[in-house]
Amino acid sequence: MKRFIITGALHGFLAVAFGAFGAHALDGILDDYGQDIWNKAVQYQMLHATGLLVIGLLMSNKILGEVKQLNIAGIVFNLGIVFFSGSLYVLALSGIKVLGAVTPIGGVLFLTGWVCIIIAAMKHAR
Repeated sequence: MKRFIITGALHGFLAVAFGAFGAHALDGILDDYGQDIWNKAVQYQMLHATGLLVIGLLMSNKILGEVKQLNIAGIVFNLGIVFFSGSLYVLALSGIKVLGAVTPIGGVLFLTGWVCIIIAAMKHAR
């Protein structure tokens, strides 16, 4: 529970920092394509940071508890942020197009996490 609240808050912090960095420090450095990629990375990082916070709260003993599916969801959300947003950040900065092949791995990890949350709610909701 605690680890997903902490990692969610950390990813949220980084998403705000990277968003500001992209808007200010990279203004005029990235073209429109690079800026769009950067913004998509920030958006998905923040959305799934919020998801990690929710997972942490759902793992409270007063809600669903520390069920296996929520633990898996938290792990794959963290990995998804690294693969999805991380590959997009590097792609935006480097222009190395082959990194775009890594991004869907993160997307599949995100989808897996959402399915795990659905399963946890269906199996363990009181």
